Amino acid sequence: MTTREDVENMILRVGLGDRAAFSALYDATSAKLFGVCLRILNDRAEAEDALQDAFVRIWQKAGNYAVNGYSPMTWLITLTRNLAIDRLRARKGGNVDIDEVHDLKDPGPTPEAAAVAASERSRLDGCLGELPADRADAVRGAYLDGYSYDELATRFEVPLNTMRTWLRRSLIKLKDCLS
Repeated sequence: MTTREDVENMILRVGLGDRAAFSALYDATSAKLFGVCLRILNDRAEAEDALQDAFVRIWQKAGNYAVNGYSPMTWLITLTRNLAIDRLRARKGGNVDIDEVHDLKDPGPTPEAAAVAASERSRLDGCLGELPADRADAVRGAYLDGYSYDELATRFEVPLNTMRTWLRRSLIKLKDCLS
């Protein structure tokens, strides 16, 4: 299993143009980042394209990464999630149902990676359960479903700045709960 320090070192080496580190980073993180893309886009082909774009962006921006004591996966996931959300917002129709596409073989995550992801998901769900229901729904809408603050404020019938405050405070509570 790859440690936090290993991922940080890989990112730092990628920032220096190390192709071997980039390959190792891809091997260590692509399954999780693909899951982020697939969860947001709900389309396998588009998620694969988004993942490729994410790794191009990681290659370009790794030099800007700063070790700050937080998980380097947070940086990678945020970068990937933002890219996938941009794709989701730019989507114009012409979507193909995944069941209509030829079945492609996918190596998928290893059983170990799936177990780790399930454990992390369980921890996150537990922490989201500690938030008031409307705050948890707002966090899910903003960070998993790609809704804008404005869309969420309209949905929950609160002012925009109130929604920003809800999300900011909820993220602080989640951070405390997860650490």
